[in-house]
Amino acid sequence: MFRKNIVRRYIRFYGQVQAVGFRWRATQAAKAYGVSGWVRNEYDDSVSMEIQGTQRQIDDVIASLQRGSYIRIDHMETKELSVDPDERGFSVRYR
Repeated sequence: MFRKNIVRRYIRFYGQVQAVGFRWRATQAAKAYGVSGWVRNEYDDSVSMEIQGTQRQIDDVIASLQRGSYIRIDHMETKELSVDPDERGFSVRYR
């Protein structure tokens, strides 16, 4: 049974987010907090992420990223998406 309090967000991160281990840290945090989704670098030096879990889990992943050495998140754009009830795991995507 799929829990009702699950949400899915598209988040675009801007700042010092490429070449600093952002995708690796995002994957580790996603596994630690039990969320699913994906993360990828964009051509404009931002990073995109789709993340699915409770709002608390998502907030915990973002807080973990903000604590990461070398990572500096200047701002984020967030959009609500439809939940994918079949998604499992978290991965790095490549263009």
